[in-house]
Amino acid sequence: MRIVFHGANAATYVDGIEKLLASPHRIFLVPDILDKPADRETYAAAEVMVSSRYDGSLPELASLRLFQVPGAGIDGIDLARLAETIPVCNCYGHEVAIGEYVLAAMLRHTVPLIDADEQLRRGEWAYWSARAGSLHGELAGRTIGILGYGHIGQHIARLADALGMRVVVANRGQVPVASPVSASYPLDRLAAFCASADFIVCCLPHLPSTTGLLGDEAFSAMRPQAVVINVGRGPVIDEDALYTALSTKRIGGAVIDTWYVYPPAGTSSGVFPAHRPFHQLANVTLTPHMSGWTDGMVARRRQTIASNIEHVAAGRPPLNLVRTGRPHP
Repeated sequence: MRIVFHGANAATYVDGIEKLLASPHRIFLVPDILDKPADRETYAAAEVMVSSRYDGSLPELASLRLFQVPGAGIDGIDLARLAETIPVCNCYGHEVAIGEYVLAAMLRHTVPLIDADEQLRRGEWAYWSARAGSLHGELAGRTIGILGYGHIGQHIARLADALGMRVVVANRGQVPVASPVSASYPLDRLAAFCASADFIVCCLPHLPSTTGLLGDEAFSAMRPQAVVINVGRGPVIDEDALYTALSTKRIGGAVIDTWYVYPPAGTSSGVFPAHRPFHQLANVTLTPHMSGWTDGMVARRRQTIASNIEHVAAGRPPLNLVRTGRPHP
C-alpha cells in the first residue's frame, strides 16, 4: 500500500516504522503545506494517510483505506469531508508521559527545589530544618481533582493514589467510587467538584459540549490555593475566566500545556499561546503542548500505526477506531 505521512508531527513516526511492518509498503513523506504539485499528487494517491489534519485546503483522498491520526485528538480532522467508507483511527500511548508531566507540575508547586537551590547558591539556607518559615508542603494527603476520566485521567489517578493523594473525578459518564477514586461528580456538579480539590487537572477533549466548561462559576468555587493544570484542550477552560482568576490571584496558580492560539502549520516561533497576556503572569507556568511528547510515547504510537497498517492490509479492523467506516469496495 501507499502510506503517506503528512506534516512534521506525522514525520516523527517514520524512522523505524519499516522494521515494524510484516510486509513491504511504499512510504512517502509530504510537508504540512502542500505548495508543490508533486506533493499534492503524492498526498491524493494515499491508501493510508497518517496526519493530524484534514480540511478543505487538502486534496481529496479517493483511494484511501485508512486515515490514521498520530495522536488522541481528532479536532483537526473534518470527518464530513472523508468518504463514509474510510475508517478513522487515533493513537494513545501518551498517558504515561502526561501522567509524569502532571506529577512534575504538582511537585513544582509543592517542593521548592529551584528556589532552595537559588538561595543556597547565595549562601541562604532558606529551607533548613528548624528555621522559622522553612516548612514546605507534600503531595501526600492532598486532593487531586481529575476532570475527564479516560486513558490519561485513569493513569494520573493511579499515580496520585500511589503518592497517598486523595483522588476525586468529574466525568461525562458515571465513574464508580472504587479505588483509586474517593468521590465522583457528574459535570452538572462541577462547582462542588472544583471546591473539593487542591489540584484541578483538565483531561477533557475539545467538543461543543466541553467548550468553556471551566468558567467563572468553577473558578469562584475553587480553593484559594488551588492549582489548575490543563493537559486536555485549551478551550475547555474559558480563557477570560482563567486569566481573571490568575491575574487577581483568586487561585494559587496554573500549569497550562494546551492553548487557545497555535502557530500556523510548519512554524514554531513568534506566536504567544493566547489572546490574553498569560506570559506576563508570575503564577502560571506555560509549556508548548509538550506534556505527551516523549521518546516512549513516540515508540508506542509508532507501534500502533504499524499495527493498523498491517490490519488494513490483511483486511482486519484497525485498532482505536474513531469512526468504523463501511467496507471498502
